[in-house]
Amino acid sequence: MKDATNAIPIERSSEQEGFSNRRLIRPSLSRPEHNHNHTPAAMERRDRPDRPERPPMGKKMPPPETTNAENFYYQKQMQGKTPMVVVLRDGEEIRGVIEWYDRNCIKLNRNGAPNLMIYKPSIKYMYKEGENEK
Repeated sequence: MKDATNAIPIERSSEQEGFSNRRLIRPSLSRPEHNHNHTPAAMERRDRPDRPERPPMGKKMPPPETTNAENFYYQKQMQGKTPMVVVLRDGEEIRGVIEWYDRNCIKLNRNGAPNLMIYKPSIKYMYKEGENEK
């Protein structure tokens, strides 16, 4: 048997009909004909060199060879003529002011004693004179 109810068409308002027929259009920003922003800043961004390629995921880049933190520290102590205490690996403490440094050694000026050139591998640690006194 057939269903006795007749199908009644539902009227749609023109607002709903217009909304249902709309499509979402996403313009491609990589194509130059769609890019209407011709400001100088936009042109500069496009002209700058590409970033270096990153290594494949899973492999980290090794840290930089030098961070210049050591150089900055030595420069600051030299400019301020800060009295320093250098503790060697054998426990000996040497007091003086850093005159200069290079990759392998530092030169300490001492009052009333000869100046010393100390190889960095023989240094255990160093600190500003008076820091450990409480």
